Amino acid sequence: SRRCGLAAGRSYSGGGAYPSVSLTCPLPGVPKAVFAAAESRERFETRVTVLENGLRVASQKKFGQFCTVGILVNSGSRHEAKYLSGISHFLEKLAFSSTAQFGSKDEILLTLEKHGGICDCQASRDTIMYAVSADARGLDTVVNLLADVTLQPRLSDEEIEMTRMAIRFELEDLNMRPDPEPLLTEMIHAAAFRDNTVGLNRFCPVENTDKIDRDVLHSYLSSYYTPDRMVLAGVGIEHEHLVECARKYLLGMEPVWGTGRSRGVDKSVAQYTGGIVKVEKDMSDVSLGPTPIPELTHIMIGLESCSFLEDDFIPFAVLNMMMGGGGSFSAGGPGKGMFTRLYLNVLNRHHWMYNATSYHHSYEDTGLLCIHASADPKQVREMVEIITREFILMAGAVGEVELERAKTQLKSMLMMNLESRPVIFEDVGRQVLATNTRKLPHELCALISQVKPTDIKRVVTKMLHKKPAVAALGDLTDLPTYEHIQAALSSKDGRLPRLYRLFR
Repeated sequence: SRRCGLAAGRSYSGGGAYPSVSLTCPLPGVPKAVFAAAESRERFETRVTVLENGLRVASQKKFGQFCTVGILVNSGSRHEAKYLSGISHFLEKLAFSSTAQFGSKDEILLTLEKHGGICDCQASRDTIMYAVSADARGLDTVVNLLADVTLQPRLSDEEIEMTRMAIRFELEDLNMRPDPEPLLTEMIHAAAFRDNTVGLNRFCPVENTDKIDRDVLHSYLSSYYTPDRMVLAGVGIEHEHLVECARKYLLGMEPVWGTGRSRGVDKSVAQYTGGIVKVEKDMSDVSLGPTPIPELTHIMIGLESCSFLEDDFIPFAVLNMMMGGGGSFSAGGPGKGMFTRLYLNVLNRHHWMYNATSYHHSYEDTGLLCIHASADPKQVREMVEIITREFILMAGAVGEVELERAKTQLKSMLMMNLESRPVIFEDVGRQVLATNTRKLPHELCALISQVKPTDIKRVVTKMLHKKPAVAALGDLTDLPTYEHIQAALSSKDGRLPRLYRLFR
C-alpha cells in the first residue's frame, strides 16, 4: 500500500535504516514545485518597448531560476573612421571596472556574487555587448549595475594603463598562437573592405595603445553611447519588470561624459573592394614541444555575400553549411558522418591538406563567404587551385539529398544553440538592435525549408561576379599572384592559368 510522509524504516544491504518516502506524494514542509510546461506559441514571442529617450527594451520568456540581461550598443570597430583605431578594443577591456557607484571591479564581482551572477563584455565590428547572468530575483541590482557600467565608468588613469598592458599582451599572444584563424579573419576583412567600415582593424594597433586616453574615449562615447543606439535585452524575466527597471535606472541617467556636442555618427555603408593582404611569417616554431605542429601556410579566399537583412541571407547560410569542412584530423569521410563538400571533395582526396573550412560573416549592409585552407608551404599553389575550384563548383548542380542534409543540419544547429540562455539573449539583442523586431526560431526554420537548388545557384552566380579577397599567412614563396587567383575564379574549371603552370 502507498503511504505519504515518513514511514517505517527499510533495511538496505549496507545495514542502515532509511525512511521510506513515496514519490507520488508531496514532501512534508517543502514548497510546492513549479514545473516547466509547453505553452502556446504566443508566450514565446519577443516583447519590445521603446522608452521616451529612444532606448529599446526587449525580453524573452524562458523557464528557470536564472536570467541573462545586458545592454547592446550599436558601436564597434567599423565606426572608428573618425577616431583612433582600437577604441572598441579598449572599451571591451575596461568594461565592468570602477564606476560612479562601485569603487572597483572586485566590488562589482562581489555584488554579482550575492545573486550567483557572472558578467562579460564582447566587442565586435558592429556591436558592443555588456551582459550579466544572475538569479532573476536580483534583476533590480543587475540593471542598476549595467546602467552604471555603461554610462558612468570612471576610466581612471590606472585602469587605462592596465588596459594598455593587457592589449599589448593580447596582441603578442595573437601573433604567437598556433591557431591563426583570428588573425586571418582580420586580414580577410581588411582585404575585402580596404580602409572602410568592417575592414577596419578590430584589434587596437600597438602604436595606438599610448594615444588612447580618457578624453579620446569620452569623445567616442558621447557620439555612440546614446539611448537610441542601445537595447536593454533580457531572457528569463517578466517584461514589465524589465521595463520598470529600465525607467528607473536608464531613462534619466546622465552619462559621465555629459550631453555636450558630439563629433557625429559615422553612417558609412560598407564598400567591397576585394584585394589581397599577405603576411610573410616563419611558422616553423609556432608550437614547440615533443609533438610540434608542422610548418603550414594558411590561405583564406573570400567573396562578398549579402547582409543579414536581405532575403538571400538564408540561402547563403545553407550554402555555408553545405560547404562545411574542418580539420584533417576529423576528416574520416562518409563513414564518420562527414558529408560536407570540403570534407568529401578536398580533405578526403588530398591527404596533405590540414584544414579546409567555410565561414560566413554577415553584417547590416554586407557579408563575406570565405574558405580557410592550410597546407605545407610547398603545396600552396595546388591548394589555391583546389579552393578556387570549389568556389566555381558552388555554381554547379546541387543534389536534392545534399541540400536537404545541409538544411536539416542548419536547423538542428540553430535549435541546439538556442537551448542556451546567453545565446538567446544575444540573438534577441542583435535582432532588435538591427530591425526593432525578432524573427522566432520556427520562422527561420520555415525560411530554411523553402530554400531550393535554384536559390543556391542564384546567390553563387551573383557572388562569383565580384573580385576575390585573399589573406595569406606563412611562407608565401609559391603563392600565385592575385591576378592569377582572380583569373582562376573567373574560369570554368577554377584552374590557375595554363601559362602560369608551365612557367612555374
